[in-house]
Amino acid sequence: MAQAAVTGTEQYNYAVIRKFAVMALVWGVLGMSAGLYAALELAYPLLNMGIAEITFGRLRPVHTTLVIFGFGGSALFATSYYVVQRTCQARLYSDMLATFTFWGWQVAVALGVVSYMLGYTQSKEYAEFEWPIDLLITVVWVAYFWVYVQTLKRRSQPHIYVANWFYMSFILATAILHIFNNISVPVGLFTLKSYSMYSGVQDAMTQWWYGHNAVGFFLTAAFLGMMYYFVPKQAGRPVYSYRLSIVHFWALAFLYMWVGAHHLHWTALPDWTSTLAATFSIMLLLPSWGGMINGIMTLSGAWNKLRTDPIMLFMITSLSFYGMSTFEGPLMSLKSVNALSHYTDWTIGHVHSGALGWVAMISFGSFYHMIPRLYDTKLYSQRLVYVHFFLATIGIVLYITAMWVAGIGQGLLLRAFDDFGSLAYTFIETVSFLHKPYVVRALGGAFFVSGILVMAYNVAMTIRLGKREAAVIEAKLAAKLARA
Repeated sequence: MAQAAVTGTEQYNYAVIRKFAVMALVWGVLGMSAGLYAALELAYPLLNMGIAEITFGRLRPVHTTLVIFGFGGSALFATSYYVVQRTCQARLYSDMLATFTFWGWQVAVALGVVSYMLGYTQSKEYAEFEWPIDLLITVVWVAYFWVYVQTLKRRSQPHIYVANWFYMSFILATAILHIFNNISVPVGLFTLKSYSMYSGVQDAMTQWWYGHNAVGFFLTAAFLGMMYYFVPKQAGRPVYSYRLSIVHFWALAFLYMWVGAHHLHWTALPDWTSTLAATFSIMLLLPSWGGMINGIMTLSGAWNKLRTDPIMLFMITSLSFYGMSTFEGPLMSLKSVNALSHYTDWTIGHVHSGALGWVAMISFGSFYHMIPRLYDTKLYSQRLVYVHFFLATIGIVLYITAMWVAGIGQGLLLRAFDDFGSLAYTFIETVSFLHKPYVVRALGGAFFVSGILVMAYNVAMTIRLGKREAAVIEAKLAAKLARA
């Protein structure tokens, strides 16, 4: 068969992408619902109900695992496999290895969730049950890295498009972070118990080197790879400045590795270390905003699409939140601001500004662009995309404003002194103050969960429509062959 006659489905491996896309939405619905229930537990503690498996302490890591690794991770697998094939004009290196990454990743996420609900957690001093899951993740990630690199080597284009640079850095950096943060020694050959290689301040430093770079590479660089492909495609315009995108890449890749210690101001960590981290955090503002401007200015000459294209609304809003959260992060790394914000719900608001506003919104927009093309059909309902956008946006605004009020209020109450130099408020008074913001936070979460449920329905109907159209085409082709 001539290359020109090969269809997209035959030329590329879309089967594994479809699986990852569907599971991203499944984990997203489950993870965000768990987050909503956890938020309600904080506002109304009676909802813990004395059932150990659904108490806040267990449900919170379930929520983060499902949303970050289940939803976010599956979305990144799906979009990276899609982007690398389309930009390289080459099929994935190995269908078998790609399928292994799908099943391996889903099993790892599911095992993590079950272990958390059963009460198994990975303390840095002592862990049970977790290291076999860490090993599984490592094997899956090596397979992912190999598939991606070998697909890049098979490209028919001499140039590697910038989205692949961001995806590649995310894969490589995440592998390094995961391995070094989870180095542990099993107690014995036939036991699931293990001890961490780190302790004390070295443990804290390693943990936040991992923690902030998970944000920097898993939740930022990776989704910038998504942005640099899907925003230009949806806008029908080239990237505003390709040179700026390269500067953006190298600046982020160099600076992010240094900033984790800004989470450890006022601790046993040497003061110069956290000061250096804060300095690099401030420097990160420039490349971050350069990337935001690059994405937004890609719409030059196509601003009318914001009136007619709801998918573009998701993308432009995500870029706005990327700019806002990458301003807020360096601001909070300053020691004077950190003294107020640290250990308060302002940090939770900042995290969700990035997670919901940037990560989730760019993922939603990318999926609305990609899924109809995976099934060779049109989106079931444009109107439902608008409904989803407004539900999600209202939810984010309610969530982060509630957390700003909660966090800044918390910080001010905890730092207030009376005329005698004693604390002006008891700790329980600061807890009571949080009730109303927590209720508003849960309301915002309910809006956001409603939005992803609308999306799940829209995508399910789109897939159904695509399969029905494919069946009609196959029936007509079979009838034509029978007549021949």
